[in-house]
Amino acid sequence: MNTNAPIVTLALPLQPTDHTQGPEHARVTLMEYGDFECPTCKVAAPTTRMLLDQFPNQIRFAYRHFPLEDAHPHALLAAEASESAAAQGRFWPMFELLFRNQAHLKEKDLQRYAVEVGLDMARYTAEMDDHIYLQKVREHVESGRRSHIRATPTFFVNGAVQDISFGMIALEERIKKVLHREI
Repeated sequence: MNTNAPIVTLALPLQPTDHTQGPEHARVTLMEYGDFECPTCKVAAPTTRMLLDQFPNQIRFAYRHFPLEDAHPHALLAAEASESAAAQGRFWPMFELLFRNQAHLKEKDLQRYAVEVGLDMARYTAEMDDHIYLQKVREHVESGRRSHIRATPTFFVNGAVQDISFGMIALEERIKKVLHREI
């Protein structure tokens, strides 16, 4: 690994509108740019849950959309559906359902998941028909591009990118180092 390479940092810090889990006062902020149709993102999801459980009250996890539309034709619509769920306070249940059912992200599937998580279906249908969350998803993508993201998932630990190309264990090790340093 080139130790002289510049450190890639998060272009847009954590925002009040970001989807988060964990306490606001956490010592580590773990940000993921992800894609609901990305197989590697699906594999990464249990790791983020495990990290939240392993380090209670020490990690705040945030998720931003980065649908790779050329490779994943249903990812953008899935991101919009998750935002519609978020507007009704159901982002994380929808997040879980989308990854659990990653092979089934067509519009009719998304409607079924909206029912399953208990959304107001008239509102959901109107929002999806009008694509009212498309701009928010596009803003996430743009912030990811400004952070030099090219693939999903991309993780940032306290604003600095974490390379996971050799496995998710690198993420856990980085978090342990950050927590140890701040004790």
